Amino acid sequence: MNYTSTVTASFISRPNRFIATVQLNDHVETVHVKNTGRCRELLIPGAKVVLALSDNPARKTRYDLIGVYSRGVLLNMDSQAPNAAAKEYLAKLYPDAAIKAEYRHGDSRLDFYIERDGKKPVFVEVKGVTLFDGDTAMFPDAPTERGVKHIRHLISCVEGGAEALMLFIVQLKGVSRLIPNDATHPQFGDALRDAARAGVNIMAVDCLITEDSMTADKEITVEL
Repeated sequence: MNYTSTVTASFISRPNRFIATVQLNDHVETVHVKNTGRCRELLIPGAKVVLALSDNPARKTRYDLIGVYSRGVLLNMDSQAPNAAAKEYLAKLYPDAAIKAEYRHGDSRLDFYIERDGKKPVFVEVKGVTLFDGDTAMFPDAPTERGVKHIRHLISCVEGGAEALMLFIVQLKGVSRLIPNDATHPQFGDALRDAARAGVNIMAVDCLITEDSMTADKEITVEL
């Protein structure tokens, strides 16, 4: 996936989860933050951030904050980017399959539904990962009851005779493994381990990141 018209700026503050102030060239600019998560370890004063110019002239903010340099690593923090990158990746993982996005199933809306001739359908949930420490990526960065619900739904899909995939899109390059962040939300880790035992496929993929693109790249180890 690609962005157009990106620029870099210096992060100043985040008054609320939707907006931030940055130093852009010679002035202070208010920008939209395309990630409602905490991101406290990423958005620190002085951090170099990446902005994408919006194509909507009616918006109050001209730019979206989509990336940040953290500990020398360029990280994409656009919460909409993982699904776009996942769609491209799934098309390679499941060639000649019909891939449907935002699929309503039961009381949940899962990210993708994959139909394959003569094979079981696949239900897919995608999670974007922006928390890391050294070579280890972690999810989640905050408690997510919605995430637990999605895992339980994937388990029910397998029990109903389908296949299911939990796909973690790690929004950076340079990590070699992903672990559940049990310290932040142990229930998510427990649900993920239950899913693995039930037959849900758990995958994590890192990404090639530039200031104007993010592409799902290589599968990394998931340690539960």
